[in-house]
Amino acid sequence: MLPRPAFSRLRAVAAAIAATLALAACQTAQVQEVPVVRGPDPMYVAMYAERPDETYPLPATDISDVDPRFLRQEVNYRTPHEPGTIVVDTANRFLYLVRENGRALRYGIGVGKEGLAWAGTAQVGRKQPWPRWTPTADMIRREPERNARWAGGMPPGLENPLGPRALYLHKDGRDTLYRIHGTSEPDTIGQAVSSGCIRMFNQDVIDLYNRVPVGTKVVVIQNAPPADEDLIASAEPLDAPYGRARRTYGYY
Repeated sequence: MLPRPAFSRLRAVAAAIAATLALAACQTAQVQEVPVVRGPDPMYVAMYAERPDETYPLPATDISDVDPRFLRQEVNYRTPHEPGTIVVDTANRFLYLVRENGRALRYGIGVGKEGLAWAGTAQVGRKQPWPRWTPTADMIRREPERNARWAGGMPPGLENPLGPRALYLHKDGRDTLYRIHGTSEPDTIGQAVSSGCIRMFNQDVIDLYNRVPVGTKVVVIQNAPPADEDLIASAEPLDAPYGRARRTYGYY
């Protein structure tokens, strides 16, 4: 048996431990909050950043509310068309630049009334940086208050509906009046719009312009079913100054 003083000390220690445990049980656990990533992937923010070296310095495109499907990305794409072909899928609002090994670069597009008026195969007959824009007679009739004053042509610039680049489609040596171009209304990408042909984000049309030469085959498809494709991690840069493509899940 322990001596009475030692027993008393043991009881005191036990009581102190019990009190400490009771106090700990009553305290609220402090949980460290993990910040949630919101907004677009930083890679895409850089991809659609400003371009101050352009003839007309181009501001960044705000992609915070853009459906990620319509941002430039590489996908698996099953198609009979050869690498280097541009495929415009108006129904699904995508433009593809076919690559090797069953891949393609996919860009979101907006489709105007003129963009739905023609389908078939053509070639890039002309490329123009910072083009002038002249509305058609039909555009002037539909929206005279907006377009009539530009019947003689609108000079290039940030307000020009064609944006910083335009690809003019020709067939059998003749202009089809079909255009692939930038836009002064980036919120219309992924939408059907009243006028114009095929519009792209300005940074995207610059990217496409730099990748394709005059003579490139262009296939325009109307009323296509959903595309047979899958997102993939790119093996090559989507845009040389901004690094490599990768999956972007979790940022929206």
